[in-house]
Amino acid sequence: MQAIIYYIRQLQRLSGVKLYLNLLGMVISSLLESSAILLLVPMLGMAGLQLGGTGAAYNLPVLGFISELPQTSALGLVLGAYVFIVLCQNLISRFVAVRNVEIQQSYSRQLRYEVYSALLRAEWSFFLKKRTSDLINIMTTEMARVLAGISCFLQFLTSLLFTLVQIAFAFWLSPKMTLAVLVCAVLLSLFSRRFIRKAKKLGSRSSLLGQMYLAGISDQLNGIKDIKSNNLEQSRLDWLHEFTGEVKNEQLDYTRLRSNSQLLYKMSSTLLIAVFIFVSFRFLHAEGPNLLLVILVFARLWPTFATLQSLMEQLASVLPSFKQLKQLEEECLQAAEQGTSDGSGMPVEAITLKQSLEARNVHFRYQPQEPQYSLQGVNVTIPANRMTAIVGRSGAGKSTLVDLLMGLMQPESGDILADGKPITGERLLSYRRSIGYVAQDPFLYNATIRDNLTMIKPDASEEELWEALEFASSADFVRRLPQGLDTLIGDRGIRLSGGERQRLVLARAIIRKPSILVLDEATSALDTENEKRIQEALDRLKHSVTLIVIAHRLSTIRGADQILVIDQGRVIQQGVFGGLASDKGGMFSRLLSSQEEAM
Repeated sequence: MQAIIYYIRQLQRLSGVKLYLNLLGMVISSLLESSAILLLVPMLGMAGLQLGGTGAAYNLPVLGFISELPQTSALGLVLGAYVFIVLCQNLISRFVAVRNVEIQQSYSRQLRYEVYSALLRAEWSFFLKKRTSDLINIMTTEMARVLAGISCFLQFLTSLLFTLVQIAFAFWLSPKMTLAVLVCAVLLSLFSRRFIRKAKKLGSRSSLLGQMYLAGISDQLNGIKDIKSNNLEQSRLDWLHEFTGEVKNEQLDYTRLRSNSQLLYKMSSTLLIAVFIFVSFRFLHAEGPNLLLVILVFARLWPTFATLQSLMEQLASVLPSFKQLKQLEEECLQAAEQGTSDGSGMPVEAITLKQSLEARNVHFRYQPQEPQYSLQGVNVTIPANRMTAIVGRSGAGKSTLVDLLMGLMQPESGDILADGKPITGERLLSYRRSIGYVAQDPFLYNATIRDNLTMIKPDASEEELWEALEFASSADFVRRLPQGLDTLIGDRGIRLSGGERQRLVLARAIIRKPSILVLDEATSALDTENEKRIQEALDRLKHSVTLIVIAHRLSTIRGADQILVIDQGRVIQQGVFGGLASDKGGMFSRLLSSQEEAM
């Protein structure tokens, strides 16, 4: 329950007085609805029904004048009062319902923003440990269940207030009868605690199934080309058939639980009414109106107890979602990057690298308990406005070093310095704002080419867009597209070829004229002609931009001002292409020979 209380307190802080006004409206609505019962008394009296020994309990002085009125006038007054009370009660209920939606939607918006904000501010290493589909599941399915749980809690609060008002009126009508009903309700609630425990267990199972489904579907849709090319459609359908069978069983179990719970309350209500009527008539010699009173008390009270029980089961079933969401927030808070938690939304000014980027005695490992460091004792200096290439075998630590140089992660020990100052704290965002990045696996959004470019620089002019496309050798193919810049390119740019996607990502990276441009094998998917054009553009660019290139195809880095060779997390060679190639016993020479033999 601690997770639920945490989010309810958030709701209270956001809603403030509105929430309390709504609670007051709920109480007033319940009072008005219950007060309509009192009109039964004068109406029964005018109908000629005498309430015998219980009549004293209903002699309200404020209603005494009704008996002195003509029967027609009295009936009209009673009916008019009844209509007025019901009208007021419904108007208040309407107001409360609308305000409830406003409160819930405002909180939903705020909660989604806060959780996603915390997620985006988490450091890069946090995402390396998480499965994307699990984060999507929490942000969608589990978030929706949490918001449904908040709504359920407000309903529970409303029902509880309504029940308390009904109990108060029931005590006024018949204290002994009300006490008897309450004792039965308490005993039944103790018995029905097992339903709540089962609902919580089923809620955990439902969360797990939702997580598994999203993970499976995401993996399969991302790998749909592999499924089609390997004729795996039937095996994926078999997986779905088996999985949906589990979902069906889980839903049936939950439905049986709810049905059994409601059946228990309905049957107990029927049996108790029958027992009380029999006892009242047989042993207490109660008259007809008193028997009506028994039915009235039960009819008003018992359904509210059943509603409370049902809402408690619903809350128990979504409790795992509250825990998952709170755990994600706590993990994001622990993994938050320095200098990214203000949430002010103010524009960040990019810094310009003037002298050098330096890694000084850097040690790094992804998990503190890992015995092996991914990088150890790294000391490198990357001069500004020069091209530095980083090469090495797969798993040598190239991408890890680049991630540290980009400020995506912080070293366990040592420092990353830009112009002699650490890139931590308040400088982190400004430094990262100065970087353009092109990944080996290019990522594009399911939007137009224009949208993909302007999300980096929203105020880019038409001329700047085409200038970036020309630089990346993309202008020609974009002009040939049906809608040009406004062509939709599909999920991850699937409507374009691999080379076209990579060139667009390069255009996006350079459109805001970064001070540092990082390319992770950015020309790997290009043909020879376009690769040559990109290389010529980079040669022109390297005197005004600091270029850092991860290179697998060594022939593309002949013009680099500096080459760093990494192996097993250490920089083992450093120099220019010709010098490293002539060192026949060195790692670079061996890598170069291997690639030449493979060609």
